[in-house]
Amino acid sequence: MSNEPTAAKEVVVVIGPGSIGLAIARRVGAGRTLLLAAHDEKASQAAAEQLRGEGYEVAVQTTDISELAQVEALAATAAGMGAVTQVIQAAGVSPTQATIERLLHVDLLGTAYVLDAFARVIARGGAGIVVASMAGHRESPYPHEIEHALATTETSQLLALPFLQPDRIGTSVHAYALSKRANSLRVQTAAAAWGKRGARVNAVSPGVIITPLALDELSGPRREWFETVREVSAAKRFGTSEEVAAAAAFLLGRDAGFITGADLLMDGGVTAALRAGELTTP
Repeated sequence: MSNEPTAAKEVVVVIGPGSIGLAIARRVGAGRTLLLAAHDEKASQAAAEQLRGEGYEVAVQTTDISELAQVEALAATAAGMGAVTQVIQAAGVSPTQATIERLLHVDLLGTAYVLDAFARVIARGGAGIVVASMAGHRESPYPHEIEHALATTETSQLLALPFLQPDRIGTSVHAYALSKRANSLRVQTAAAAWGKRGARVNAVSPGVIITPLALDELSGPRREWFETVREVSAAKRFGTSEEVAAAAAFLLGRDAGFITGADLLMDGGVTAALRAGELTTP
């Protein structure tokens, strides 16, 4: 039997098919065509082959979400394949992996590009999910004028905001937190645009999930802080990609039909420990 994509099927777009993206794809991709997108073509092809070997129908399009033209091309490809019923934005870089500038271009601006582009092609009854981070809750809420600007500034002007200038941010850790807070706020405002097409969009903000990206962080300069996080959190452990996928599948599915513009924090109690004063920021 062929595993070639079938145009008549619903299309699920998975941007960032790493550990979390793949786990979500497995949850929601059965009987649909999966369109995988990442800046690394080899990684995307490897993920596609893995899914095809498990019985999924998969197509691939190399996409750097920090490039507007590439994001719009991805949305056009997806719409040309069939009804785009689900969009998963799981692409991103971490403070250890990237500079402040790269973090802002990928995690903040890239996510805004995705929300804008797919607001124009998402099918009625469809849904989207943005994988943000507990980091977006760690330093928030920011002053009202900053939160308002992150939520409502025209996407093309986002990185021109004075407080998003690299010399004002200070470190990649702060850039990451700002970017993830922006993800949550942009999802909230994007829900209005998606709603005009009869669709929903939400965010999920995981804590420390054991993935290759997280392992880079756990072996980096903040290693001791992460060990403290595990000790003081209510869960007393780190999370798994499958747990994020279960939450994402709920938000993408019919049982969440009255939920849009929301951000589900799932960090095992880390933010609670911060708010209670049992943990300090790194």
